[in-house]
Amino acid sequence: MSYDLAVWEGDRPSDDAAAAALFEQLYEKYLDKEYRVPPTPRIRAYVEALLERWHIEEADDEDVDDDDWEDDSPWSTGGLMNSASGPIVYLAMVFSRCEEVSAGAARMAADRGLVCFDPQMSRLRPAAGER
Repeated sequence: MSYDLAVWEGDRPSDDAAAAALFEQLYEKYLDKEYRVPPTPRIRAYVEALLERWHIEEADDEDVDDDDWEDDSPWSTGGLMNSASGPIVYLAMVFSRCEEVSAGAARMAADRGLVCFDPQMSRLRPAAGER
């Protein structure tokens, strides 16, 4: 089970309903395709910041199994940059860490002037006044 967020470039929608409609358009145009386009520089920089913030180093130690370090990752899909296309990235995180990681990812998006949307709850993150 995963908890998902979508982050994209653009003006912040006026409300959750407008954000949901825009998310669907962006998802269909950029993510629901066999071939994706490279992420924009701002989305690439955001994903790189996420990877730096929640960096899970591959183990050099022979005593550490590769599966152990993967278990520590907050991302439920491999290759986070592969979840980015054009002006949008779709983040899937493990449910056991979703509270911490989603709050941080939403703050990092807001700090960079990006829109963060929770598709499960159909609401913008952070909500007005949450910053």
